Amino acid sequence: MRVERSTLDALDRVIVASVGITTVALAQADRAGELTFPQWRVLVVVGERPSGVRVSEIARRVGASSPSASRLIRRMELAGMVTTERDENDRRATLVRLTAAGARVRSTVIDRRRRLVARLFRSHAGRLPRDLDLGLQAIGEVLSADT
Repeated sequence: MRVERSTLDALDRVIVASVGITTVALAQADRAGELTFPQWRVLVVVGERPSGVRVSEIARRVGASSPSASRLIRRMELAGMVTTERDENDRRATLVRLTAAGARVRSTVIDRRRRLVARLFRSHAGRLPRDLDLGLQAIGEVLSADT
């Protein structure tokens, strides 16, 4: 499938705006203002799987080397956002899980971000297509397939 330049430009605007909206939500949330964007991404990735996520997968999904991801996770562990433990199925691997504090921060930022987006959508409702939901769900699935 050929993707039109205008489609890529529009998606780029959405991605850039999403980062901006997430940054605002991070700044407004208690304790979240202390997080760097890579740390936020770790909270997002780890929060998707309560059973734990291996450091190697976190590194891949945040675009960092394993040593960089390990340092990032160590700082987050010291801040009380995540816990780490050896994977019982592979003692060489480390699993990372959110703490209650990390889960609260993640949830707070996501809620704030959704409120910001909902407010923007309400104020521009007349400009949005009727099939926006279906299109956004499809785009979300494609963009999150490998991240």
